[in-house]
Amino acid sequence: MLRERLTALRASRLLLALSPLLLLGACATGPRFDAAGVNHALTPRNAVAKLPAAEGTQVLWGGVILNTTNLKDSTDVEVLGYPLDTDQKPQRDQQPLGRFMFEAKGYLEPATYAKDRMVTVVGKLTRSQAGKVGESDYVYPVVTPGQLYLWPKQGDYNTGGVNFGIGVGVGF
Repeated sequence: MLRERLTALRASRLLLALSPLLLLGACATGPRFDAAGVNHALTPRNAVAKLPAAEGTQVLWGGVILNTTNLKDSTDVEVLGYPLDTDQKPQRDQQPLGRFMFEAKGYLEPATYAKDRMVTVVGKLTRSQAGKVGESDYVYPVVTPGQLYLWPKQGDYNTGGVNFGIGVGVGF
């Protein structure tokens, strides 16, 4: 009987010791992107040179929103592309990879998809579109998104440290 109690006590101590690690693992997950078939070598800058042959290529790009324009049946979002980290979050401290646009069906709120927000897009490279950057002509590769993730604004989430919380769930 004493041996059983000691075994149970050791097991509960082990579970107690491991529980913070399990909680941290559960809290550390970010968005999940389906990167199957993505051409990781294709960047916004070199995509335009490969069009129209690269049309239909699956890309995973992210960056900082520069402009959002609502059209009749879609929304065009201009993005300055950056390399992505392991969570597919744009790395603003790296050199830009060029500009691109994504064309989302329907209406996206420009106040939400606002200048300086970070976004990650998985989708198909569909075409190029002529535009201007200042007074200079620019040709944008255009992506039709299959997956779209708008990153929280800076300051909307904790960027470091460890946080613990207790929640209560109610089901009906």
